[in-house]
Amino acid sequence: MATDRKNKKEIFENLPVPRALWVMAVPTVISQLINLIYNMVDAYFIGRTGNSYMMGATTLTLTLVMMNTALSNITGIGGGSLLARLMGAGREEEARRVSAFSICCSAAIGFTYSLLLGLFARPLLLFLGASDNTIGYALQYTQLVLVLGSIPSQLSMTLAHLLRNAGYSGKASLGLSGGGILNMILDPLFMFVLLPPGYEVVGAALATLLSNTAACLYLLFTYRRARETAPLSVSPAVARRTERGSVRALFAVGVPSAILTGLFDLANVCANMIAAAHSDLVLAGLGITMKVERVPNAISIGICQGAMPIIAYNYASGNTARMKKTINTARLWGLCVAACAILFFQLFAEPATRLFLDTSKAGAENALLTISFAAMFLRIRCLASPVQFINYHSSFCMQAMGRGRSTMIHAAVRELVVYIPLMFLLDKLFAEPGLAAALPAAESVSAVFAMWMLARAIRSATEK
Repeated sequence: MATDRKNKKEIFENLPVPRALWVMAVPTVISQLINLIYNMVDAYFIGRTGNSYMMGATTLTLTLVMMNTALSNITGIGGGSLLARLMGAGREEEARRVSAFSICCSAAIGFTYSLLLGLFARPLLLFLGASDNTIGYALQYTQLVLVLGSIPSQLSMTLAHLLRNAGYSGKASLGLSGGGILNMILDPLFMFVLLPPGYEVVGAALATLLSNTAACLYLLFTYRRARETAPLSVSPAVARRTERGSVRALFAVGVPSAILTGLFDLANVCANMIAAAHSDLVLAGLGITMKVERVPNAISIGICQGAMPIIAYNYASGNTARMKKTINTARLWGLCVAACAILFFQLFAEPATRLFLDTSKAGAENALLTISFAAMFLRIRCLASPVQFINYHSSFCMQAMGRGRSTMIHAAVRELVVYIPLMFLLDKLFAEPGLAAALPAAESVSAVFAMWMLARAIRSATEK
């Protein structure tokens, strides 16, 4: 146990930064990709039906899934980054209390979200743009994945964040990845074998619910074992002893992180509503694009999440030189990924989007039109990749340093001041291409602001 604890400390304090970042980020990137793949597998198999309305419905539910993720960030990002800072400051007993508080709070938030969705799912989906053609499918997916599955889903993400910030990046990623692999196996089984035609969305939702539950159980088991060598706990009695200052610090980072994701979700809601106002096929095409472009985004977020514990630990311990080197290394890696994404999507936009909708079945004319919209959206929106990474990276770095207020200001400027107004303006001026162009335009403006805020945070950390 002592050896394992020493090895975790070595990663945070002494291992060369590129190697330390590799150790922490690679499992996280793999986990992000596998979880992305299993989300995309739902869309892929639904696309095999050739039913554009099913695809449009899953696009609408993505908004509610993202909100579930946003809520998990309160305890996952907030609790995880605080855990790493407390470890860096040598306050392991308080770190243990914070981990227990994060788990208990996560379960309570998940229960509340599932209850609210159970009561208001239909009017909410109609508000988000569901039509008579899509509402039934959207309700099926929401009731299974979020009403029944919100608690295990949120707990899984919180447990993974806490494990990662305690130095167990590989084990956290294995739990999330295992759930993703299980979902890939269960999807075709439920959709095309066990359930009759017309119930493909129900099958996909059941597969996701069972996979998230299995991942939660595995991560809880791993978390309990990790308590032997890390300051982790699940005890409500331990959670009740958490210092008020720690609770404030957790929410000071967690709530802005949730707002950040929530505002991102709000921007997607606006994009979906604008797309749905054009037609259900434009909405389905945008939904396909959002799934495809999440591949480079998942890698970028994996790099940021892998760097976050190292940044937080060294910020708290006062090793600002190592903190800055980690920030710069992660930024370089992410920009390289973004450049590759632009090249690939410019060359292969149509084949990439065609994977998600079968154009050879009934309704082929609608499917082909949907693909044409998706390819157009992808070629324009992928240009945002480098500046989008700068925004992700700056936000995660500020969260690692406990600067929740800065994160919230950045998120508000990025989504409310810049992106959403540009979305409506450019759509009005240029229709669907304008809607697509709003993303790279807004991310570029926001990235300049983000880098300025991060530079201020680094300078403040260096001077303290």
